[in-house]
Amino acid sequence: MKRPPIRVLDVAGSPAAMGHHHGTVYADEIRAYAEERVQLVMAGSWSGGPVDRATVLDLAAACLPAHEAFAPALHEEMLAMAEAAGITPAEAVVVGGFTDFVDTVRANLGGVHPPETIEDDCTAFIVPDHRAAGAGFYGQTWDMHDSATDYVVLLRTRPDDAPAALVFSTTGCLGQIGMNELGVCVGINNLTAADGGIGVTWPSVVREALHQDSAAAARDVILGADLAGGHNFMLFDADGDGYNIEAMPTARPVTGLEGDALTHTNHTTFPETQAVQGQRSDALQASSHFRLETADKELDREDITVADLMALTAGAVCQVSSEPSHIESSGATIMRPRTREFWACWGLPSENDYEPIDFAGAIS
Repeated sequence: MKRPPIRVLDVAGSPAAMGHHHGTVYADEIRAYAEERVQLVMAGSWSGGPVDRATVLDLAAACLPAHEAFAPALHEEMLAMAEAAGITPAEAVVVGGFTDFVDTVRANLGGVHPPETIEDDCTAFIVPDHRAAGAGFYGQTWDMHDSATDYVVLLRTRPDDAPAALVFSTTGCLGQIGMNELGVCVGINNLTAADGGIGVTWPSVVREALHQDSAAAARDVILGADLAGGHNFMLFDADGDGYNIEAMPTARPVTGLEGDALTHTNHTTFPETQAVQGQRSDALQASSHFRLETADKELDREDITVADLMALTAGAVCQVSSEPSHIESSGATIMRPRTREFWACWGLPSENDYEPIDFAGAIS
């Protein structure tokens, strides 16, 4: 499906002001998306088994104190967004942090982790400076259940007390992938965690990492978070420093960027994270390995350009919705921290164009 250029929402000021504006502008979408995601949790294909609405929302509400303790300003922003949009704080946890929250639900349901669980989201990579004419790149697809594509939005944030940032997201979510004005880049892949629990979901972790002044400081934010579920985080900054973190609630091995590109998809690669990875179907595991091998092969060379990376995300790593999982690449981003360049695509990269986005823009 051909999409228009990615939507950009400018939010600025206090946490409450930013959240209120987000929630007001996209109130109808946020309510619809929240309900859709609550229903997905209840249905069980992501959460491991059917669960009633009250249990879903009680578990989400139980995660709110962890969000407030981790990042009070972001918690305030999330609550202001929820109030303006007409959803509850618990629903805000689900609509934004869905792919961590389902790990929490599965852990609380107990029993055997079902192999039919659907989690196979995103292909990400860091290209070091020396492989890209002295200014490396961070890039990734954002893959999700295909109905999520309609809700994609680019947030241009200017908090009163933190760096400005460009943040790929969906309506009702604090943020998913981004770069701040200091050149700190943060991105993710979803992981299937068997050790989920009551904790903070990944969008708050992404945004708090984007409040930092270096990849190392962002790394420490992730290592110190009380995580609800599993995500792989990739970090890259304007000095060429980069990290990959397979972040499960109980295990977080770190790989530093050295000579080769760093790539990651949706399976764990360290013994300590493999030990707490939930069971994955053979088909999803094969998809993850194929996309990782493809990215590794494509990035094993010199003089990589942004056009090369756009072609990579539009090629074999671009997921097209199909039975039974209905996962697709809902969008993609490429960032160049040394030059502060940022490109974003809404919808399948194979069918839609990247748009350059800058830090300047009208503030409502």
